[in-house]
Amino acid sequence: MTPLDDETAPAPARLGVWGLGAMGAPMAHRLLAARGSLTVHARRRRPALVEAGAHWAERARDLAAHTDAVLVMLPDLPQLEEHLDGPDGLLAGIGDREFLLLIGSTSSPVGVRELAERLPDGIRVVDCPVSGGEDGAKAGRLSIMLGGSPADTDRAAALLAPCGTPVRLGPLGAGQVAKACNQLVVASTILALGEATELAARSGVDPATLWDLLGGGYAGSRLLESRRERLVTGDDSPSGIAEYMVKDLRFAADIAAFTDTRPALLPALRAAFDEIVERGLGGRDIAVTRRFTAERSDTPVQTD
Repeated sequence: MTPLDDETAPAPARLGVWGLGAMGAPMAHRLLAARGSLTVHARRRRPALVEAGAHWAERARDLAAHTDAVLVMLPDLPQLEEHLDGPDGLLAGIGDREFLLLIGSTSSPVGVRELAERLPDGIRVVDCPVSGGEDGAKAGRLSIMLGGSPADTDRAAALLAPCGTPVRLGPLGAGQVAKACNQLVVASTILALGEATELAARSGVDPATLWDLLGGGYAGSRLLESRRERLVTGDDSPSGIAEYMVKDLRFAADIAAFTDTRPALLPALRAAFDEIVERGLGGRDIAVTRRFTAERSDTPVQTD
């Protein structure tokens, strides 16, 4: 008798996704396609997901009531905690059941651990931030950074596998540490790419030709592949929002302080992204670093 025929085998976990933004929506589509069923919840209804077969939950309570595990793809912990308690909150829909809460938000590792300590004993928490951008979410090739107990992260890895490559990095909070390290590299790279693109343009060097050449060398990266056309054309329409980098770099600074690490680059990156937001550019894609560099200069680009 196969496990599918065994009446004593546990039913597959019912999964939900909370937060359907640039990352949450494509991840939800992949999970729905892989599983055949999914419950979703967000501030605004997503007709495309519902038409594809997802069950729409009007409230956080409804989301929990129809699931055994929820992937949270909100900007940060405050947006989650705002809807945990109360008659319509997530906890009201969980009751005294065992439940798996997957925190995909980029958040403070300390904050994640403190939240887990405040939750009822039956609620297991795994932090699972992701990297790979919107294109990686659509293609199912995200890097998924797991923190939690071995048993909990094994369950999380099985649930999230359709979205990419899940890897356990340590106890609860380890995924957020890894994401902070990732964002330190991403922030420094996109700032360097923006500055280099503008520097080339102001020197009469075609940015497209420049990146075609340098992309095959040490300057090449997945980030350059993803943002090359945006940097060359100046298209920084919203996708990977620049202002989110401010909180991500703040978390990296918190980790540096906690571990008594004295980084040289991190303070400069924080100052640059703070200035991007102050200039009103925070809602643009991270490729806005080229526009940011141009606006900080006294003279416009000289063209023939």
